[in-house]
Amino acid sequence: MPSPTSPAEPEQPTSAEAPASAVRAAAKDRFDDVPHHPARVGAHRAENPRLRVGVIVLWSVVATVAIVAVGVLSTMFATGRLDFAPRSESTATSQVVAPQVDTSYQVLILNATPDAALGQAVRDDVIAAGWAEADVEESNASSDDFPTTTVYYGTAADEAAARGLADAIGGAEVSLDDTYQVVAPPETASAEGETRSQLVVVVGLDFGSE
Repeated sequence: MPSPTSPAEPEQPTSAEAPASAVRAAAKDRFDDVPHHPARVGAHRAENPRLRVGVIVLWSVVATVAIVAVGVLSTMFATGRLDFAPRSESTATSQVVAPQVDTSYQVLILNATPDAALGQAVRDDVIAAGWAEADVEESNASSDDFPTTTVYYGTAADEAAARGLADAIGGAEVSLDDTYQVVAPPETASAEGETRSQLVVVVGLDFGSE
């Protein structure tokens, strides 16, 4: 029994009178469901080092090919083997001299075949094209196996007349060459003393074959 002089003991709260803070502490929230050892969330994978090396090698190859290509094109352009400027086709065409039958030229015919009659046949064709008989001389060449019938002229100014004579005998090659002019000089004098140019026809094995 307590003494009359003893202080009164405080009354213990009943379970119904538990503090509100304790009630709130006992309440569960969303963080109570977090596991003690959670796995990593949102972790990024490390870059594959082989992939990085492959990309570097690919770009190196592309750069090397580009450098080599530029070097080759530059060399070809510098040496003139590569020209980006368009070429005019009309220029090449305009350089071809049109044939012109000019009977003012003397004509020497050299038969370079085994057929002795071919020289006379060519002479007849030349005379029929308008040349005077006195201006057309026929002889035999030093060989009889010349392959292609050719009209030779001594200077560039005679090319049109040479082409005209080639057409007059049924077609022949033309060539700027004075080799056969030693048989008869390139220029001979007429009865009036005027100098006249000469064309030389070498009859080949192909004459009359077509």
